[in-house]
Formats: sequence, C-alpha cells, structure tokens
Amino acid sequence: MQLWQTKNNSFDKKLHDGPVVATLGNFDGVHAGHRRLITEAVNSAKDRDIPSILITFDPHPGKILSPGPHSCLLMTLPQKLSVMESLGVEGVWIIPFSREFSELAPDAFLSELRKKICPVELHVGQAFRFGRNRAGDISTLQTWGNSIGCQVHAHAYAAPDGGALSSSRIRQLLADGNVDMASALLGAPFRLTGAIVEGDRRGRSLGFPTANLKWEQEYHPAAGVYLTKVHCQSHLEEPAPGLTNIGIKPTFGSQCLTIETHLPGMDIDLYGKRIELDFLHRIRGEEKFDCTEALKCKIAEDIEKGLKWWEARAK
Repeated sequence: MQLWQTKNNSFDKKLHDGPVVATLGNFDGVHAGHRRLITEAVNSAKDRDIPSILITFDPHPGKILSPGPHSCLLMTLPQKLSVMESLGVEGVWIIPFSREFSELAPDAFLSELRKKICPVELHVGQAFRFGRNRAGDISTLQTWGNSIGCQVHAHAYAAPDGGALSSSRIRQLLADGNVDMASALLGAPFRLTGAIVEGDRRGRSLGFPTANLKWEQEYHPAAGVYLTKVHCQSHLEEPAPGLTNIGIKPTFGSQCLTIETHLPGMDIDLYGKRIELDFLHRIRGEEKFDCTEALKCKIAEDIEKGLKWWEARAK
C-alpha cells in the first residue's frame, strides 16, 4: 500500500495520473460500517482495473475544532493504516488538518482535491460533512461529481442491533465496559497495543504474575476485569487467553491507572516486548477487597470464568 502525506497542504503534484476509485472520510476506529464502505470501493476499483485511493485527515478534525475527552480516538494512525491495507486499499492520502485548512470552502477543497486525483467514483458515509462550517454535504459532492464525471456513492449502515453504527457509540460502549457489543460494531475486537514495562510486581506476590502495558491508544475500556486475546509474536506461537485488569487497584490504595494482563498457566518474561490485547468479554467491574486472600480467591474465580468463555467461543 502506498502512502502519501501532503506537506503544508500542497495540492500541486498529482498522486496518480489515471482514473481512481476514491473514499473520503475520517474513519475513526475503522468500524464495521467503514469496512463495508472501503470494501465496496476496493471491489469497484478491482472491477474497473484501476487503483483504489483512500483520503483521510491527520490529526482528526475533532482534535482541532472541538478538543476534549469526546475527541479521544479509538485507534492510532498505524492501526488505521494496517486495517486499511488489510482491506485491499492500494493508496492512502493523509491530508494534515489544521484550523486554517478547516476554513477552506467546500468547493475550494474539491477543486484542490481534483488537482491531485481523477476520481471516477467517490465513496463516503451518508453523514459526511466537510469544508468551512461543515457546509459541504452529499448534495455538494454529487453536484461536483456530475461536473467532472465522477459517481458519488453515499453509504449508510446500521449496527447489528439496528441502532447507530458510529465511533461515538463505540466509545460509549467501551466506557460502559461493553466490549462485546463494541467489538460487534467495530467488526473486530477492540485492541490495545504497546510495550510491557516494569510494574509493582503486586500480581507476582499474589501468585498471578502480570504484564504491565504502556498502552498507545487514547481510549480504553472502563475499569474492570476482561478476558483478552494476547498477541506477542516474539514469545507466543499463537494468541493466548489473558485476564486483563484495568483500574487503580483500590484494594492496595493505589491511584494510578494500570492495564495489567495475567496469562493463565504461563510465566514468561515479556518486559520490553510489544503485545496486542484484543478485548473479548468483561468478567466483572473493579472491586475493592477487604484482604488479599479474598482478592486471590476472586482472581482464581475470574480465571476459571475467563477460560470457560474462551474455550466455548474465542478459539
């Protein structure tokens, strides 16, 4: 997959001389709706025997125009690009987003876009808005498309339960600890990535050694205990079940949020290694225990529940 990152919003040099099928959007989380949209564009490009190019923005417009907790992203940029490549996208054009760029009128943006590519099809989400004051919409795109011979396809998809399929809903589901439904909307398990760093070794003292994750994502599920699928290419031949705790460990009076994973039946040194955690199922919320013995009994119970869930569904 080819990657273009426009510097200083320069639109002068063409990305590709011939016709292309393009997709345009922010694609936060690359959820199930995004995946279907991108797949339709990729398949259409294959049918036409021309390249498929995806156009997106970095940073996410929400980071610039309305920063806050609600603008925390579900994926890192490398994660997004990896998913896009797996879907068959041949090229990704990343446009740097700034407040100055946000002031471009919709027609001006489309005019500049045309200098870079020659789309014969453009695929977007039905709710996509762009340009100054979000004034550009599907009607704007269709008028522009008609003028240059580009078919504009607006896609709208519902979640498996018939509700909204959106990044904001997925964030709320994760905030509620509902990783099962969040994963259904994402089209894949929610994933945290990062390196394993030194912790307080509290888990080892309890008889349940843990790997302490320095996570890279801006968003994570609510505090609690989860069954996860653990990936570590250097130390695991295949993904293994893990019991992941997110929280501040209230039993020990800690105030620092940690994400720690115990691999049942394994005691391997993962310090400094990169791992990926796929969140499959929430076992329980965070609890404070009166003593360490009560905590140890609960952890053993959590492991039993988690492994039963894994054996029944996850493999």
